[in-house]
Amino acid sequence: MSAQLDWNAINERHLASAVKWARLRLQQLAPAETDHEKKGGLFGRGKDARATTNDAVNLELGELRQDLDKLEKNTPPPALRHLADVLGLSAFERNVLILCAAVELDTRVAALCAQAQDNPNKPYPTFALAFALFDDPDWNALAPHRPLRYWRLLEINQTATQPLTASALTIDERILNYLKGLDYLDDRLLPLMDPIIAAAPDAPLPPSQQQVADYLIQQIHAANGKARIPFAELLGADPASKQAVAMKVAAAFGLSLQLLGLHNLRAQSGDFESFCRLWQRESLLMPLALYVRADAAEKQLLQRLLERSGGMVFVDSNDANAEALRTRISVDVGKPLPEEQRQLWTDALAEQAGDMPQCLSEQFSFNQDQIKRLAATVLTGASAEPGKPLRDDLWQACRIAARAGMEQLASRIDAKADWEQLVLPPEQIALLRQITGQVASRNRVYDAWGFRERMNRGMGISALFAGESGTGKTMAAEVIANALQLDLFRIDLSAVVNKYIGETEKNLRKLFDAAEDSGAILFFDEADALFGKRSEVKDSHDRYANIEINYLLQRMEAYRGLAILATNMKNTLDKAFVRRLRFIVDFPFPGVEERKQIWQKVFPPAAPLGPALDYQRLAALNLTGGNIHNVALNAAFLAAQQENGRITMPLLLNAARNEFKKLDRPAKESEFRWLDAQEA
Repeated sequence: MSAQLDWNAINERHLASAVKWARLRLQQLAPAETDHEKKGGLFGRGKDARATTNDAVNLELGELRQDLDKLEKNTPPPALRHLADVLGLSAFERNVLILCAAVELDTRVAALCAQAQDNPNKPYPTFALAFALFDDPDWNALAPHRPLRYWRLLEINQTATQPLTASALTIDERILNYLKGLDYLDDRLLPLMDPIIAAAPDAPLPPSQQQVADYLIQQIHAANGKARIPFAELLGADPASKQAVAMKVAAAFGLSLQLLGLHNLRAQSGDFESFCRLWQRESLLMPLALYVRADAAEKQLLQRLLERSGGMVFVDSNDANAEALRTRISVDVGKPLPEEQRQLWTDALAEQAGDMPQCLSEQFSFNQDQIKRLAATVLTGASAEPGKPLRDDLWQACRIAARAGMEQLASRIDAKADWEQLVLPPEQIALLRQITGQVASRNRVYDAWGFRERMNRGMGISALFAGESGTGKTMAAEVIANALQLDLFRIDLSAVVNKYIGETEKNLRKLFDAAEDSGAILFFDEADALFGKRSEVKDSHDRYANIEINYLLQRMEAYRGLAILATNMKNTLDKAFVRRLRFIVDFPFPGVEERKQIWQKVFPPAAPLGPALDYQRLAALNLTGGNIHNVALNAAFLAAQQENGRITMPLLLNAARNEFKKLDRPAKESEFRWLDAQEA
């Protein structure tokens, strides 16, 4: 017989004996003489027979008491004994609970209750009945702070005019099932909580996370014996890593973890009080620990919860701001270190790893579960299609997984441009290739060559693209993203900048935290709107505006990916910010030769070009690359509406004339005489 089956048998025997003991006590309390006894009794036995019966009941009660005491010495003890111990029930309170359970489990007990109270309308237990029934009655059991009422073990069905002692008592359904050996989370808590279950419970944590878990275990062990152990505040941006550490700590104490989102919890006093008491009761009856996830807006509710909750509590926080009367243990929990991620990739990919773990760990930042899941998914697909390149599939899967948190504050640019399409002077091309090379080899320089150990800031790669609108700044960012096979995100300033104090920094923090995981390229278009000069502090608005710029300076320096700022007003940027940029690339207005190359490359191979396009004449038009793209596209639409469907010089010059008008720029009519001659 297994240990669990053995315990179930012992618990059933213990509960049955307790119920029988309560029933026999009720029989003793029944009226001394029944109608039959007054008439001589059934079969003529009368009072002598009743006296004999009482002696037998007393003997059986003594045997039951001995049996209960013997069973309660079992390890672990029966449910009733364990409940009484952990919830602090006195002997009298425990007997009251047994009486209420007996009514539910033995159909004869309700009638005996009515008979014992000499009232057929009272087939239920009451405190008054318990006072008469059990030895050493304790009036304190009625107090709201005593276990029976505080822990909601009983429900008191009291009417407006009925005294408390005469009101019907019923045992809580959850408690009744607990006594029967059915251990589950209270139904009233289920809608508010979710169990946190590890995909691989026995899998070891990465060393850096295991070190944090060991520290928490040591601190909690040191707090044993105190009235309340400290709560653990887990700081960091990755919830999965924090949950993994919390599960490891809880498992060390034999506890399972339950997740509570404070947004599910009602703040009204009655509902909040009920939740706190039910959770405390459950955490004592079951091996449970609480994992609370809260944001800054729920700080006050979190504080109330921590003050009311006992047991082991973990708080998922981004900032150290969970104030409470309870002492805390604050730790930083991050994703596995790059070398740990490399080992995780190696283990997950097994014999197909090759040099992929090095490349993936250098570019992306994933937690342990994400690495295992991504590797398993890609390997399954590879086995289904043996001819597909594993490296490309794995890299693409990582890009998709890493961009998940970026969509709210940034929009992804589908990078299509390559080096062949980019037309710039050699100096600018060389700078762009240098930027690309630094991003590709940054981990080799920082980690393998030890530069990270010598530097405490400025390891982020940042570049300023300055030039008029349409000179190729966005295309250059696309070219770099394509060369590195990375995602390119344009930052939506309207979603980042907030008029409320402190909100802009919060949005930027979310943005950079999400971008850190993917190493994505951040593209701040019209950056002068966000990175303007710091002003002299004349009021609180100036002070907080400067704080925003200072925060940006810090995050840009710390960001491990590439951040590109684009502006057509370079002089408006803060000088301190410009000084900290690693690259500044000036995008000049294209000259005639550059414009000719742009015209030659602007048309896709499938575009139906007319005969003898005069690229030299087109290059004479004083337009930027962006304007040239608009002209070519508009001319293509004009051609699509004509019978021959070909892009010709007249259509291009006509579209160019409209582009000049749109820009409100004067155009030399000599440039369009050829068009006029053709139309004539």
